[in-house]
Amino acid sequence: MIKAGIIGSTGYAGAEIARLLTGHRDVEIKWLVSRSYAGMDYADVFGNMFELIDKECADISLEEMAGGVDVIFTATPQGYLQTTLTKDCLEKCRIIDLSADYRIKDVGIYEKWYGIKHESPDLLQEAVYGLTEVNRDKIKNTRLLANPGCYTTCSILTAYPLMKEHMIEKNSLVINAMSGVSGAGRGGKVANLFCEVNESAKAYGVTTHRHTPEIEEQLGYAFGEDLMVQFTPHLVPMHRGILATEVARPSGTYTYDEIKAAYDKYYGSEHFIRVLKKDRCPETRFVEGSNYMDVNFKIDDRTGNLILMGALDNLEKGAASQAVQNFNVMFGFDEKEGIDMIPQMP
Repeated sequence: MIKAGIIGSTGYAGAEIARLLTGHRDVEIKWLVSRSYAGMDYADVFGNMFELIDKECADISLEEMAGGVDVIFTATPQGYLQTTLTKDCLEKCRIIDLSADYRIKDVGIYEKWYGIKHESPDLLQEAVYGLTEVNRDKIKNTRLLANPGCYTTCSILTAYPLMKEHMIEKNSLVINAMSGVSGAGRGGKVANLFCEVNESAKAYGVTTHRHTPEIEEQLGYAFGEDLMVQFTPHLVPMHRGILATEVARPSGTYTYDEIKAAYDKYYGSEHFIRVLKKDRCPETRFVEGSNYMDVNFKIDDRTGNLILMGALDNLEKGAASQAVQNFNVMFGFDEKEGIDMIPQMP
């Protein structure tokens, strides 16, 4: 049995990791760390875990925990891990981090967009970006995995095959993406109250959202050159889900079958990415509660643009279940173990 600890276990993503690992036949959860709820029974915080998890929330440091577990999931805000993680900890256990601390390789770009000084830049080059379908071979042997977030996972995977095949003009990609409210986390914020969010939709972080450089970096690796994208996130009144609609100029004249072949080349054998039938648009309700991502595209004959679409569950493929998918790859388990959930409907 692999022994696991979860730091940030009472946030939405941390709680989802705890739920998934509870159903994983090869994992024992040893520590559920939460400074806010230290000493409380975990099942008193999350009633869905009553008689399923019999543990108290603990306030224990990463360093203390590292010697007694095989893996630590850190579902924590930006800044926590990069001020806490040491090479000594990595000698003792493997880390799967759900923050952005180790996602961006250029420390200057990280500090500019996140507004904080990076305290462990020496570990950036060791970290592997945990987009499973893209970096599977690198993920297998890493000690430090930077798990992508929801907007980035959806935005990157929606365009990845066409970027990889140079079927999109450089710098032409415009991404509009919508997120459910759980993507903002469990902390109390006036902007996320029911009366503030219900019956409304809004764009935010326009031209300044900090996931922009992450998307650009990863799609730049696919394209083979640095590039820019226009990324605009939107908040919509639903619990879960990410929907990305992306517009790009094609680099040539392509038929439907040629573009479909590019998606099939990269995703045809992937269990968790579904390339939909022609003219079927992805919907968040058909991936909710699962690790699946649905993608598709349309060719606009009138404008000449390509319309690319992707949908996933922001707490699953956009956070927790992708973290467990990466965990499975890292420890040599069946990639689907513990996360092969059928999307729930309704």
